[in-house]
Amino acid sequence: SFFDQFSSPCLLGIPLILLSTLFPTLLLPSPNNRWITNRLSTLQLWFINFITKQLMMPLNKNGHKWALILTSLMMLLLTINLLGLLPYTFTPTTQLSMNMALAFPLWLATLLTGLRNQPSMSLGHLLPEGTPTPLIPALILIETTSLLIRPLALGVRLTANLTAGHLLIQLISTASAVLLPIIPAVSILTTTILLLLTILEVAVAMIQAYVFVLLLSLYLQENI
Repeated sequence: SFFDQFSSPCLLGIPLILLSTLFPTLLLPSPNNRWITNRLSTLQLWFINFITKQLMMPLNKNGHKWALILTSLMMLLLTINLLGLLPYTFTPTTQLSMNMALAFPLWLATLLTGLRNQPSMSLGHLLPEGTPTPLIPALILIETTSLLIRPLALGVRLTANLTAGHLLIQLISTASAVLLPIIPAVSILTTTILLLLTILEVAVAMIQAYVFVLLLSLYLQENI
């Protein structure tokens, strides 16, 4: 089945999803106290600084406390998504349960931060200024629904994009293998399409990790 790749791997009845989630962090070199480090550590430090600057730019000083958790989440999602494109690997971010476990607590934290620090302004987002009186109940219901559906949209977006990409890669690669002995010319064309799709999926894996964290920072911006 094409969907077997999305089932959690098990060894002796023990699910290995936790191991596959934590393993990408071992690939990141840990910083040390030396003044001169190798090129990989320097490149990693530059990349983390670049990501942090992009995420923290729209936020004020109070939002900078979230820099560590947002940057760490970005690096975790990025490494998991990219490693999931390798053969014989499992991508934990194709599981809706994991994405919702990341999206819901962080979204709730941004919401509670706004309700604690500035309750009137946070509740004011539920009703735009200058709304006609007959539309007030309907607009409050619509805005509340859109607010509550945000974590679901975060988790489903990440899951759907990665799942669709992996399914497309498997379908086209299966077609290339089947057509090779029958129609080699069409098989070569399909393999070219597969190569282009793989490059696109690498871009999607990076973009979806960035979009997930960027939307969280925008939700935080509304509440601080």
